Amino acid sequence: MNKMPVIFVGHGSPMNAIEDNAFSNKWKEIGKNIPEPKAIVVISAHYYTVGTKIVYSDTPKMIYDMYGFPDKLYETEYPAPGSSYYADKIIESVSVKLEKDKEWGIDHGAWSVLVHMFPKSNIPVLELSIDHNMTAEEYLKLGEELRFLREEGVLLLCSGNIVHNLQLLDWNAESGFSWAQEFDSYIKDKIITHNIQDVVHYEKAGASSEKAFYTKEHFVPILYALGAAGTNYEVEVFNEKCVLGSLSMTGYIFK
Repeated sequence: MNKMPVIFVGHGSPMNAIEDNAFSNKWKEIGKNIPEPKAIVVISAHYYTVGTKIVYSDTPKMIYDMYGFPDKLYETEYPAPGSSYYADKIIESVSVKLEKDKEWGIDHGAWSVLVHMFPKSNIPVLELSIDHNMTAEEYLKLGEELRFLREEGVLLLCSGNIVHNLQLLDWNAESGFSWAQEFDSYIKDKIITHNIQDVVHYEKAGASSEKAFYTKEHFVPILYALGAAGTNYEVEVFNEKCVLGSLSMTGYIFK
């Protein structure tokens, strides 16, 4: 079996789940162009916890963790099965102590993308949380420990945004502020040139890093992805665009 890719996706607004746009169309294309996974392990910015948890359910529920959107969005369903089998494998394989979580399910960082990428919702999905007490190096290391999943035909989908500053959003801006584009480009350049430590130490980007995000949960999924990618990866950049001033939709496929 060919090794599964690792995907980092800039998921952006939950509205992408029900909109037909350039971003969602690209997610559809990706789903058609990669091998069908045996399961999908999602690291979502919206599953942000104390300690690292793993969803432990064969019937994970929908999590509508957003407010003030049209009713149609809350009617979106993604009835994918879970996988206690792969949850157990991950628990046994990583050095971090994982807590089985039977309360969480599939949040919009996952389903807003998966409804396009794998619309049949027949592939098992399980989420691994982000422990807000871990360091950037620890996120990278845990990503490395998840690399074995790729050999087993499991897709690691890391969902966040490289630039995510909701406090500075401009709803009338079609592109990004100059500092947002600068930070997005800095990260892209370091990923393409395999300078992983410069992503870990993103503050080297200078002033742009200070505005890119005020809390780290949307950024750190890229660190898991880089850990799982290994050192000799090939990378494809997709959806390379900043929108609403302070949000980056840029994604990466690591092969």
